[in-house]
Amino acid sequence: MAARPPFPPFDEETARIKVQAAEDAWNTRDPKKVSLAYTEDSVWRNRDQFVTGRAEIVEFLTRKWERELDYALRKELWAFRENRIAVRFQYECRDADGQWYRSYGNELWEFTSEGLMARREASINDLKISESERRIFGKRPEEEYGVPFPLQ
Repeated sequence: MAARPPFPPFDEETARIKVQAAEDAWNTRDPKKVSLAYTEDSVWRNRDQFVTGRAEIVEFLTRKWERELDYALRKELWAFRENRIAVRFQYECRDADGQWYRSYGNELWEFTSEGLMARREASINDLKISESERRIFGKRPEEEYGVPFPLQ
């Protein structure tokens, strides 16, 4: 298993780096690339689904991004302690019929000493929006790293 710095215990700077790295990876919409940040036996709760291991993570993310078109994500550090990080996030996507959504959520992350995520728990709610209400477009520009985003 390849190590994924920064490593716990996290301070504010390293926690922010970890959160931005996760945002950047998920915005690639590349399930295999994203899965490499997790342990081989990583355990997830995502909404009402439970996923275990990298192979299931790849399958889950493949299905997700086949369904959630033009997906674009923003994550924000909420809290951190030792080997755990809490984030809030928003993402926008559209379905095959062209309906846009903004999804709001919170995640709890737990890391190994090698910097790999062993546990991820995500609670997510979806809001239908019109295309004109969109505010998340692709990867975050570097000058916006660490800039909080509005709740609504």
